[in-house]
Amino acid sequence: MVIEEKILHGVCLTAHPTGCKQYTEDEIAFVEDACKGLKGDRYAPFEKKPLKVLVLGCSTGYGLSTRIVQAFANGSDTLGVSYERSPKSNKSATPGWYNIQVFEQEAKKRGLYAKTLNGDAFSFEMKEQVANLIKTEMGGHVDLVVYSLASPVRLDPTDGKVYKSVLKPIGEEYSNLTLNVSTGILEKVSIAPATEEQVEATVKVMGGEDWALWIDYLLKENCLSQGAKTVAYSYIGPKVTVPIYRHGTIGQAKTHLEHTIPQLNEKLAAINGKAFVSVNKALITRASAVIPVVPLYTAILYRVMKEKNIHEDCIDQMYRLYHDKFKNETVESDGLIHMDDFEMREDVQQEIEEIWTRLKEGELFTEGNLEEFKTYYSHLHGFGYPQIDYTQDVNPLEV
Repeated sequence: MVIEEKILHGVCLTAHPTGCKQYTEDEIAFVEDACKGLKGDRYAPFEKKPLKVLVLGCSTGYGLSTRIVQAFANGSDTLGVSYERSPKSNKSATPGWYNIQVFEQEAKKRGLYAKTLNGDAFSFEMKEQVANLIKTEMGGHVDLVVYSLASPVRLDPTDGKVYKSVLKPIGEEYSNLTLNVSTGILEKVSIAPATEEQVEATVKVMGGEDWALWIDYLLKENCLSQGAKTVAYSYIGPKVTVPIYRHGTIGQAKTHLEHTIPQLNEKLAAINGKAFVSVNKALITRASAVIPVVPLYTAILYRVMKEKNIHEDCIDQMYRLYHDKFKNETVESDGLIHMDDFEMREDVQQEIEEIWTRLKEGELFTEGNLEEFKTYYSHLHGFGYPQIDYTQDVNPLEV
């Protein structure tokens, strides 16, 4: 069948197997080139120390890039968990489903263990399945647990309730400019404040509770090695998005996640383990493209960082994290690893703020490359690659 890019209300509903293969192979190629010293001093060759790695949320974005870096730069065996829609004969899968197939194929070609479980990572059943695989196929222990889940909904296994996250300010309405990616027009958006119940639900979904449950379970099952580490991913962001993000519902959840570190460190002390949170850079993702204000900020950020030659995508960030900051346990005064160090540089943020003052509602966005933004977003779903003929039939059941 011919698979076309279908976007509804800013959300892409389809994925192209060949394009997703290209996306994943490009990330693998970046890592392998960096390991050959072909990506400059910022991404120097790895000193390999292969690990047994569990990645929770491993199919797209930072989770996929983490798994690729650990496998193809560090020679690690990896077990992943994700929740993807499988393909049908007349319907494509989600992008992550194809990404995983390509990752596993390439890892196994290189003699690495690579297996992925598809299901609800919040459930006790999935935790049990993971522990069983660690015991039967990974030597009994993992050295690193990466928490990169990004689900909007969580069924809490302890109380049986379904919680849904929302992206809202707290206390008062928030208004600012946003970018209509389809038209390129700058629009005003106003978002009503969250209720107390919505704040609590968002923390339930995106806070540190499930991360702690995973570590508790793996400790109980003796599935963590001596000195095992765990890292979760977070985001803080700039002043321009503070009311809707860091001071809003999502920010409350991220704060909860970060405050989980001491709790986990206390538990992991018995095995000389440690917990970390890595604050990563803003990126164009399947979710962020439809968050009010964020696409506008990201489009400007990409322009500014590229002009300064400090732009990084998912794979660049994760390579630098595991090559440098995580390996060296480089935490700042707030107790966090900061991979947003380039994004939050004073000169970068000052230039973004100057650009923002020139923006006017109703005008065409000209302060960034909108077509490049759209191309990035298309690539996440396997579209927009000039070397691929999208008029050709493909089998949605395989890559």
